[in-house]
Amino acid sequence: MNNNQTVEKLRQMRLTAMASLHLRQISENNQEKFSPDEYLALLTDHEWEDRQNRKIQRLIAQANFGQQASIAQISYQAGRNLDRNAFERLAALDFLARKENIIITGSSGVGKSYLAQAIGQQACMMTHKVRYTNTARLFQRLKLAKVDGTYLKEINKLNKTALLILDDFGLQAFDNFARGALMDIIEERFERTSTIVASQIPVSAWYDIIGEGTVADAILDRLVNSSHRIDLKGESLRKGILNQSQQMEE
Repeated sequence: MNNNQTVEKLRQMRLTAMASLHLRQISENNQEKFSPDEYLALLTDHEWEDRQNRKIQRLIAQANFGQQASIAQISYQAGRNLDRNAFERLAALDFLARKENIIITGSSGVGKSYLAQAIGQQACMMTHKVRYTNTARLFQRLKLAKVDGTYLKEINKLNKTALLILDDFGLQAFDNFARGALMDIIEERFERTSTIVASQIPVSAWYDIIGEGTVADAILDRLVNSSHRIDLKGESLRKGILNQSQQMEE
């Protein structure tokens, strides 16, 4: 069998990265530098790494993040109330293995969404399935799903994610449907998967925002008691960026 046939068969078997590397090694006459075992390992590792990278990119796309966020770009400047050691332990993702939650609170613009999405993208890099969503828009989609009969299917999709990120939690009042939907989500995820909640509203006010005391108690018991808490302080980071831009223009 000639090399062109080998490359074509590799492609037909969807071993495209292996086929490309093999073709390049042949064209550069490099394959003779390796023993058969070494050459097979080289091709196999290249194919595996390519598939891992494509899987990570697919997971990031499916997560539907609102922005690119990186653990390496997080600011631990004084006044943010963000402990570097504590946050980097969370970024190591051990909380996912323990099925624990994270709650990030703070005023508008202090970086809650960025922190949540940085952890989410780190989880994707480690090949965990993540879903990021604005809380109010999620309830709107679920309400439409209730009408067309796909509600349980949508809930099951959410609960199959290793990490669910609920952003802007509590900005809109909870009606009966939203309370029920949140209960369905949290009940199924409790001690099975992890959730990150980012909110401008302090946790102490969540009981009143959710309403219906019995339901609120059940939700908060499952969500808050198994959570790591980050309460960000300081001025809006967006305001600081805007001020810097204005200064540069002047």
